Amino acid sequence: MFSRKRLCAIVAGIALASTAGVQAADLVVIVSAQSPAVTLRPEQVAGIFLSDGSRFPDGSEATAIDQDPGSPLRDEFYDRVARRSPALMKAWWTKMIFTGRGQPPREVAGSVAVRRLVAENPGMIGYIERSALDATVRPVLVVR
Repeated sequence: MFSRKRLCAIVAGIALASTAGVQAADLVVIVSAQSPAVTLRPEQVAGIFLSDGSRFPDGSEATAIDQDPGSPLRDEFYDRVARRSPALMKAWWTKMIFTGRGQPPREVAGSVAVRRLVAENPGMIGYIERSALDATVRPVLVVR
């Protein structure tokens, strides 16, 4: 049987794991506060990030900004929005580059860097943790 101390450690581990899951759900897709885009559907966002479409609904050009490879937020974004694992994304970009049909989005390290770049460029779109939101950017899709 489990000792009382070991049982408490197991319960604490389960609570910590469930808290990590809650934090992972705080993902928002953002545009600059000056962007005309107000809201986007997941398939529109996926199209922009997968080079299937490079325009916002109003017709203006959209440039995607990615988090660094291996980032948990990046993996979560592609899993939830594009329904693709990191391995499938790598295969996708290998194919797109080889056939000359697209290049992967520019990569930057972390939500603060993404927010700063998107805020300064109304034609850019990125994704960040909800806690990194400020008045310089606007969420256009909340991923849960």
